[in-house]
Parts: sequence; C-alpha cells; structure tokens
Amino acid sequence: MQKKLRRGLRQPKRRAPPGAPPGTVIPDPKAARPVITAIGYGPDEVFEHSISDISELKAIIGGAPVTWVNVVGLGDVDVLKQLSDVFGLHDLALEDVVNQHQRAKVEDYDDHLFIVSRTPTSDAEFEIEQTTLFLGANYVLTFQERVSDNFEPIRTRLLRNGSRLRRSQADYLAYSLLDSITDAYFPILERIGEEIEQLEQAVLSRPDAAQVGRLHNVKRDLLALRRGIWPQREMFNTLIRDDSPFVSEQTRVFLRDCYDHAIQLLEIVETYREIATGLLDLYLSSVSTRMNEIMKLLTIIATIFIPLGFIAGVYGMNFDRGVSAWNMPELGWSWGYPFALGLMASVAAVLVLYFRNKGWIGTRRVDDVTPPGHHGDRG
Repeated sequence: MQKKLRRGLRQPKRRAPPGAPPGTVIPDPKAARPVITAIGYGPDEVFEHSISDISELKAIIGGAPVTWVNVVGLGDVDVLKQLSDVFGLHDLALEDVVNQHQRAKVEDYDDHLFIVSRTPTSDAEFEIEQTTLFLGANYVLTFQERVSDNFEPIRTRLLRNGSRLRRSQADYLAYSLLDSITDAYFPILERIGEEIEQLEQAVLSRPDAAQVGRLHNVKRDLLALRRGIWPQREMFNTLIRDDSPFVSEQTRVFLRDCYDHAIQLLEIVETYREIATGLLDLYLSSVSTRMNEIMKLLTIIATIFIPLGFIAGVYGMNFDRGVSAWNMPELGWSWGYPFALGLMASVAAVLVLYFRNKGWIGTRRVDDVTPPGHHGDRG
C-alpha cells in the first residue's frame, strides 16, 4: 500500500526573544532529553559507548583515531553546554543548534567546521528537520532533534572490517553523513512522483474537485523540499570551494558527488512542480470541457424540442372549425393525430442527422473527415 505524505509541514519557531544577547540558548520545552552515543574507530578497531557522563568523552576522543559523537534530543541546556565546553563550540553555533530554523550552511571556526543540513525524515509523514555537524581534526559531533534511521547505514559500515570509513579520517565520516542525508530525499521524491502519476490518470479519466486539494498538497510538499535542498547545494559548494584544514582534497572529490546529487534533486523537484502546475491547468481545462459538453448536449436537446413545441403549439390552438373550413381542417381528419406525431418525429430525426453530420453529436471516423479544399486524389 502506498504511503501518504504528510500535509502541512511543521514550521519551527524561534524561541529567543527579540533583543536577546547573542548565543542565548533556549531549547524547545517539548524537546527530548539528549541521548549521547560515541563511536571510536580506526583501521583495526571500533567501539561504541552510550554516554551518561560528559566527562567520559575526553578519554574516548583521545582513545581512537576518529570519534563520532551523536546527540539525539536537544531538551537539556546543561548537557548541551557541557558538550560545548568539551569540544570548544562557539556560543553562536550552539544557539543555531538549538534553534531549529537554520538554512543549510557552513561556518568556519578556528578549531572546527560548523555545518547545518536540512534532513527529511524517512517515515510516511515526512518533515524537514535540522541536523548539525561539527567537524574537527579527529572527531565529528552531530546533533539530531529526534531519532532517525538516516545514519544507520553509516553505523553498519563502521562496524564492518576493511570498510573505507574505518581507514579514513573524520572529514570522510562527515561526507558520509551528509551523503546519507542527501540520499534520503530520493525516496520521498519517488513517492511524490507516484502520486503525481496517479493524479494525472485521475484528472484525465475522472476529474474531481478533491483532486485540486491533492495537487495543492503536492505543490506544498515540493516547495518544502525545494527550501531544504536549495541551500544544501550551496553548502556543498562552499565545502568544495573553500580551503579548510579539516577537509582534505581527497574528500572534496566525494563532496562533488553530493553536489551533483543536490542539483539532480533540484531538477526533479522543479520538474514535478511544473507537472503539478500543468495537472492543475489540465483539471481546470477538463472541467471546462466537460461543462461545455454538457451545455452542448442540453442545447441540442432544446434545439430539437423547439420545432416540436412549435408544431404542438399550432395544433393546440382552439379555433372554431364551425366558423370556417380553414380553421384547423386536420382536426377533422382521421389520420390527423398520427400525422402530427409523424411530423414531429420526422423533424427530430432530420435535426439529429444534421447535428451528427456536423460532428456536434456522436463520433466520426477520422477517415470520413475531408479537410477543407480537399477533393480527393488526382491523377
């Protein structure tokens, strides 16, 4: 059964009051408490820990060539500030982590890169959420609003011996996470494409007012996806173009692939938006055509009955036949009634044949239609 897309995407709200000092961290009161996991790995080893005390991170970060710390839930300011102290995060960056309304971007700090990405949820009722990454020399710190399975393939690859991730540095891990986020858009667009195909068939065969609402919902979803993907493309372009000690030249080659995927996603979104707009026009045209056909049929029926009504009106006049022999002589004829009915039927048949010959009712074969000015083959 095809999954339905969610309508009315959730709009995040800025919680810092106007005029608040820069770096003010006010989490969403409905946000879940942070759940922290750390994966340390190298070519020959990998270990995973659930972190209950932030002080454990210092030993973990130094105990492996690369460490990935993932934080799910942003509801505890104290925990977030302790993480900020451990990794040396800037106050403005931490504020952007909590305020889930940022555009995809890259900011370069002295000892790390701060990357904001817009992430689609993978469930049926998708939303565009924010995922933030801090890329350091030997670590990647990620923040997620809620649990998502977009990163699960990365964990699986880290646990596999001999994988490229195990043999690479932290920038390749950051690339892999961003690539997983970008690829998460494709299944959503596939579902939207299937819905557009169903709407196209329905609009062509059975135009219905409910289809207008579905088309508007599809256009809203595509607009939300466009708002998420467009800055994503610029974010990848910044990572590729700007020199940074945290992104190697080898990883930039893979980031170019992410950039190509972002462009491909934008092209698909724009194509679907044009198709959806065309389907809306097609629906309006189909409804108008259907209404014209109904009006044409009613007009033809009314036209047929106009002469029939005239005949019935003539024979319905109450002239006294005793005064003059010219007053309705047919009324004294034994075949008068059948004659009147036959006359009405003949007039109706002639009109129907005339309308059919003009192509106003029924269908005609294309072979029977002679173009104007064409008189057959000559030779």
